[in-house]
Formats: sequence, C-alpha cells, structure tokens
Amino acid sequence: MPGYPFLIVAAVLIASSPSLAVDLRPETNDAFNRYVQLTEKRMQNEVTAGPFLWVDGLPIERRQELYERLKRGETVTQKLETLDHGAVMPVPGGLIHHWIGVVFIPGTSVKQTLAFLQSYDEHSRIYAPRVVRSKLIEHNGDDFKVFLRLRDKYVITVVLDTDYDVHYVHLDQTRVCSSSYSTRVAEVEAEGQLDQHEKPVGHDSGYLWRLNSYWRFWERDGGVYVQLEAISLTRNIPDGLGWLVRPFITTIPRESLVFTLKRTREALVGK
Repeated sequence: MPGYPFLIVAAVLIASSPSLAVDLRPETNDAFNRYVQLTEKRMQNEVTAGPFLWVDGLPIERRQELYERLKRGETVTQKLETLDHGAVMPVPGGLIHHWIGVVFIPGTSVKQTLAFLQSYDEHSRIYAPRVVRSKLIEHNGDDFKVFLRLRDKYVITVVLDTDYDVHYVHLDQTRVCSSSYSTRVAEVEAEGQLDQHEKPVGHDSGYLWRLNSYWRFWERDGGVYVQLEAISLTRNIPDGLGWLVRPFITTIPRESLVFTLKRTREALVGK
C-alpha cells in the first residue's frame, strides 16, 4: 500500500477546495421541514397511544431478541425513512439521514438520567472526542439553549459549531421525552490556528446543515431504557467526489447516534 498516504493527502486537499462548497437551497431546507413535520406526527401518535419505544412495535420474536441484546448491554439501531402518502420524499440538493437506537441502563432512574444529560457544560468531557466544547447558554424550566463544538473524522476531519434549542416533556413519573433542534450549524475552518474562522452558514462543505434529536426515557425493569431518534440533513453526493464524501455523510449519522447512546450508558453504569 505505498500509495495510500498520497491518497489521504489528495483527499484532504480536495475536501478543502472551494469547489466542494455548496449552498443550502431553500427547497432543500423546505424538504427537510416537510420530512420532520410528517415524522413528528408519527412520534406524537406513539407518545399518546404507543408503542412508546420503537422495539415494542416489532413482531414478538424480533422484540424478544432485541430486549435480550439490550439486557446484555448492546445498542440496537434501525435505519428509518418517513414516506409521504406511501412515496419517498424528494430532497433536491440534499440527503436526509434518519436513524433510531435504544440502550438499557441498569441500576439508574429517569431522574438520575435526566440530571446527567442536562449537565450540558460537561458534555465535552462525557462525549469526547466527538464533542470538543460544550456550554449551557440558557435554562428556563424544561427549556435549554446549548452550544456544542463537534468534531468528526472519516478520512477527512470536519469541525462544526452548533447551537440547539432543547425541550423536555414529563409524561408521568417513569416516562420523559425531549426534542433538540439545531438552530445554527457553522463549519469551522482551520480549527486551532490563528486564522480559524467559521464558514458562512449554509455555504460550506455541506457535511451537516440540520440536526434534530428526539429522546425518550422509560424507567422500568430495574433501570432506564433510553431511545434516541436522529434526523439530519447534509449535502447530496457531488459528481466525481463520491468516493470522498459518501463515506463521511452516510456513515457518520449512525456512528454518532451509536456513540452517544453507548457513552451515555457507560457513564451512568459507571456512576
């Protein structure tokens, strides 16, 4: 593999090229909003009429298999896709990534789990190295405003400054939901260098434009089931650069979800 280092250098040079920059078009953003609207309608039905957890809506044999894996400490995931009257929704100029995952955290409570997750200033420690910086900007009851600097690497490294609005809903003593919506996603250029700066929002490499995260917490069976459903928007695959961009924007969404759930479980089990 003597040529491999040169391929890496070429990938980095291409990724940093202005030719890779792309605009988040209004029709792309509108398609994401439509997708979210339909998905949240399904979520609301689940919260009011069930199933509260994704795994509980599966056939009995599959459900039992996944619960056994959850009790062994595994993270179970599934790729999802919301349809519009049975049809795939077009996303001009972009791609929507939709994943769901569940973990079981034994020996903890919903109260302890929420206190842990709401310690947003600590997220850069808890979720390192993916979260580089974290800060609670504002807190009012069940509403939070949060800043996170994210770093992901898959051949190339992408750093993003992101802001979120987060809202929690307590359904009863054992069940809680939360929704997190990105309000700003800015790609950081030359992180840690004197010329570090943010690219214009919506005019960047397009590795992440929008991110919604939906959490559910259910205390039962001697612990807490934690479900995370994430919907993100990225650029589409550019002609001629699919070998570079496709692995990053198609692999990172699931890896990030699994990492977050696993790290949450590990931290709470270790307390």
